[in-house]
Amino acid sequence: MMRTIEILLVIIIITGAFIIASLFTVLPYPRQVSPIDLRRLALTTLQSLDVDHDLSETVFKPSDAASWTDIKIALSASLPPNIVYNLTVYDVLSGNTQLYNATNSISNAASLGVSTAASSYLVASSNVTFSFTPEKIGEHGSGGTLYILNCSDAYGWWITGYTAQKLAEDLYNLLSPYFQATIMVQNTTQLGNILDNNTISSSPYEKVANAVVINTNGEAVPIPSGYYTVNGSQDSYAKYNYILGQRVRQYNWTWVSIVGYPLYYVSNTALFPNDQNTWGIYGMQQVGPAGLNSFLQGLDNQQYVYNPNWITADLSDSVYLSPEAIYYCNYYGIYPSYYQTASRALTTSILTTYHLDVPTYIFNPAEGYIAGAVYRNAVSGAFLALGLTRTPDIRLTALGLLDYYKPRLYRSDYTTVGTSKLVILQLGQMGGM
Repeated sequence: MMRTIEILLVIIIITGAFIIASLFTVLPYPRQVSPIDLRRLALTTLQSLDVDHDLSETVFKPSDAASWTDIKIALSASLPPNIVYNLTVYDVLSGNTQLYNATNSISNAASLGVSTAASSYLVASSNVTFSFTPEKIGEHGSGGTLYILNCSDAYGWWITGYTAQKLAEDLYNLLSPYFQATIMVQNTTQLGNILDNNTISSSPYEKVANAVVINTNGEAVPIPSGYYTVNGSQDSYAKYNYILGQRVRQYNWTWVSIVGYPLYYVSNTALFPNDQNTWGIYGMQQVGPAGLNSFLQGLDNQQYVYNPNWITADLSDSVYLSPEAIYYCNYYGIYPSYYQTASRALTTSILTTYHLDVPTYIFNPAEGYIAGAVYRNAVSGAFLALGLTRTPDIRLTALGLLDYYKPRLYRSDYTTVGTSKLVILQLGQMGGM
């Protein structure tokens, strides 16, 4: 019995102490515990007002327009009841000592109090078009010519869903703004001319040396008649690809293969009317893996040796864009798929065999192979290879080249007179501590 009474007395004492402590404890005001971030609240409120472009449209209207009433209602609904505001709109000026000029202001209180915060928001008129001017590759150095093979007398392979001519047209539209001269190589005769260091257009900016040459024929490569046919016919035209590699080295070209196993076939409809690539495409002859091996020998100025061994692999897993490639996707506004399948990825062993380095990885290396990259010889010449499966994505070609050359983009002036408004929302908190 005594034990029970003692327990009850302890409970009464503890409860009484808690009640007395609660009565005399001074708690901080809620704003001291968790104060409102007025600056962040102002910014998120401005963003909410403009989610459907209502704010952007209203700030360009007269102060007596009905839409200003809608903005006031939206502000009252968006902000807590103890928050007062002042929203001021400024014209953005240019060429004057005064940068901004107030054009309209709305508020729900005569004073915002002592403690205030503000956020700014720049909006543009709906009739403004923003653009950029790209730096031309070669503008401040050598080169600057882009040759796109558009040969009417050669067929392509492994470019499922496209023709070489359509790919050439799309590449022209995508890349020509970045080069001083973009030249369509219309036939194998013109290809022979640039291989012989002769220009083929009237453009004063065309230069054979230090040019970029894009082969739109996929796994096939056009071959000119004459010298290159006679001297390159050895080993089913593997020797032609060796000479091609020598030219890339001689002129410091960047040779581009857009898809598949590079240089696996040669094509010329007049030279091979009765020959086909074993898949029923006439005007084409199979070279095999020796084509790429021979090209790399020529690029590295090695002695020609016939080598029919494969140097690619069909990777079991998808390959993913490199971090650098993702960065330049955002910079240039080119967005291919983040991952791809690669059945013609090149082995990394070619780096030591042919004295190559990789200044630009389009895809991350995987399993000792590289699905897409720019390979640069230690002395001269470079080679972009995309060992992906069948359907070519020219956005990857463009991304690889722009990542390699890195031309800058000059943005248009954002603060154009009469087309931009600066909106500042200032908030204050009412009520005492």
